[in-house]
Amino acid sequence: MLQTVPLGFQWPTVDPFLFCVHHLDGYPAGNDALGPAAPLVGRELGQDFAGTDGWRMYHGQTVPGFPQHPHRGFETVTYVRQGLVDHADSLGAAARYGRGDVQWMTAGRGIVHAEMFPLLHDDRPNPLELFQIWLNLPGADKMVEPHFSMLWDAAIPRVVAVDDAGGRTEVTVVAGELEGVTPPAPPPHSWGARAQADLAIWHVRMGPGARWTLPAARGADTVRVAYVFAGSSLVVDGTEVPNGTGAVLDPSAPVGLSTPAGVEVLVLQGRPIGEPVAQHGPFVMTTRDEIAQAFDDYRRTGFGGWPWPTDDPVHGRDPARFARHADGRTEWAEPPAAAVHR
Repeated sequence: MLQTVPLGFQWPTVDPFLFCVHHLDGYPAGNDALGPAAPLVGRELGQDFAGTDGWRMYHGQTVPGFPQHPHRGFETVTYVRQGLVDHADSLGAAARYGRGDVQWMTAGRGIVHAEMFPLLHDDRPNPLELFQIWLNLPGADKMVEPHFSMLWDAAIPRVVAVDDAGGRTEVTVVAGELEGVTPPAPPPHSWGARAQADLAIWHVRMGPGARWTLPAARGADTVRVAYVFAGSSLVVDGTEVPNGTGAVLDPSAPVGLSTPAGVEVLVLQGRPIGEPVAQHGPFVMTTRDEIAQAFDDYRRTGFGGWPWPTDDPVHGRDPARFARHADGRTEWAEPPAAAVHR
């Protein structure tokens, strides 16, 4: 273990990662508009990040979430563990995903999208838990065509290990080969699509008393960070890392992990892109001039405009998870026969 850092609402990251946040909201039952059936008085609507009563409206006014906003020059990886997210974008694409699904979106030269959190259940709480990770793009790929891929929960592999004492470890392999298990491919222009990037996103769940060895990374200059976000603590080669802490690990050798009472850890690793980063709000480029150009382009073109009737569209009460791409292709989280007709 090379270093530890405390985790706040936004977690510290290292190249090629730009940003990571863990959203955990205990939303109440929903109303007819799929927003919270609870008073919103006293919340700073449009900028509600206070966590009052254990949940936030974020930038939403009626439904929690993030109404239309632009991006350029990087990727978002949204891994939803509980609840649902409704995606809509300036290309006319739409999706509803969650319950273990991942959306991997390359913003490229520019896209406007909304990420809303519909509260479908009107008779019980609607908990939401997700990670949103921002991943940089090399300068050569910052102006590629926007694109998103859906990694449905059923297609994301798990590695399960049981130690000699019966302790169980399960790793959800979102990105990066692990112990011979390979996850679905990221978008084609992603840094993670290159074998030399050594990119990994692994969600590790260890039961009480479990022990597991994290293999060495492939690249000598790979950077690896383990974020302890739930449970008791993680023990890294004999050193205890408490909940709410990030640990920078030496990637060059296998590392022994254990936990006294159970723990959950998000591991992010990758070889640095190693290029200058110029960031302003939702745009990430390599120079300040490119940032200025991104703002000018967005003001002129709206990155294709907004084809939706509201800034915060949601996709009805039908719980079926789907993705409708800009080319008209539709995919479902379950086989079509199991999906509810839309």
